[in-house]
Amino acid sequence: MAIKYPIIFISFPILITIYLFHAKKKREKNPDSKIANTKFLKETYYYKKLIRKYNFYKRLIYFSFIVAIISSIILCSRLQEVKTRNVNEYKRDIILCMDVSTSVDELNMKLIKNLKKTVKSLEGERFGISIFNTTSVLVSPLTDDYEYINTVLDEIERSIKLNNNSSYNIDDDYYYISNYVYSGTIEGNEIRGSSLIGDGLASCVFSFPNLEEDRTRLIIFSTDNELQGTPTLSLENAAKISKNKNIKVYGIGTTKMYDKLELEMKNAVELTGGKYYKESDSTVNKIVSNIEKTSKSLIDTRIETTETDLPTIPLILLLLSITTIILCRKKVVE
Repeated sequence: MAIKYPIIFISFPILITIYLFHAKKKREKNPDSKIANTKFLKETYYYKKLIRKYNFYKRLIYFSFIVAIISSIILCSRLQEVKTRNVNEYKRDIILCMDVSTSVDELNMKLIKNLKKTVKSLEGERFGISIFNTTSVLVSPLTDDYEYINTVLDEIERSIKLNNNSSYNIDDDYYYISNYVYSGTIEGNEIRGSSLIGDGLASCVFSFPNLEEDRTRLIIFSTDNELQGTPTLSLENAAKISKNKNIKVYGIGTTKMYDKLELEMKNAVELTGGKYYKESDSTVNKIVSNIEKTSKSLIDTRIETTETDLPTIPLILLLLSITTIILCRKKVVE
């Protein structure tokens, strides 16, 4: 424990000195009255009982008054609990790059389910989410606000579920949720087509800020690699850009991929220094776990000090002492 403003404690002896000085002046100004022939009265049982009662409440008032002063000083000086801890900062950035065309829905649902668990265990790392079809949308820039990341993953999951559920009741949320994965990702699809895989990966690469900084960067890339349009960049070219920027890509393909497309994707992600995985009910969670293990980077440690005020006990004592003074004064008057 610590006191934030210890100088306030100086006021305690000053207040006591002022009080004693004031009491002395008051006694000198108003000396006790002397009444003759009171000896018999003072020896009666009733008188002694009243005096004992008076002295008891008087002492209790003085005691409560001192407690009230001390409690007030402690409150003003701010009693605190000070904790010092080492905070680990990981120099690692992760972006989830998801192909949100309907043919990848099943894979994306499994991936999201397992990623939500992984995100909760992160500490100090930055995570971002980009979705693409014809065009890319960065739905979450890199952040260490993991609660927000899981909120975005929840919204993507809800949108995929809704778009695969024909019996959903249309309400105020329907249009927002149903368009969550479509808004911005199908711009110009009438001309360019859809599932522009290379463009989607390249967009994720350039979603990392300050690429000149020395940080570990990786992309979790989910797609079926089934091109349905005219891309600006091929998957191979996007992989080369990623490699030049020192960004590893961990690719996850669907179970229904053609062998040729699977080989193309495998070669592209391995070109970046990453790994290729195939969708499986039993291995999606292992894929995320392996990414976590193989991409750990060096840790920067900093000391973080937190200060927490502890007003509860002195506040309770202050309220109790004030209440006691009020009740005792009433008893003395009675």
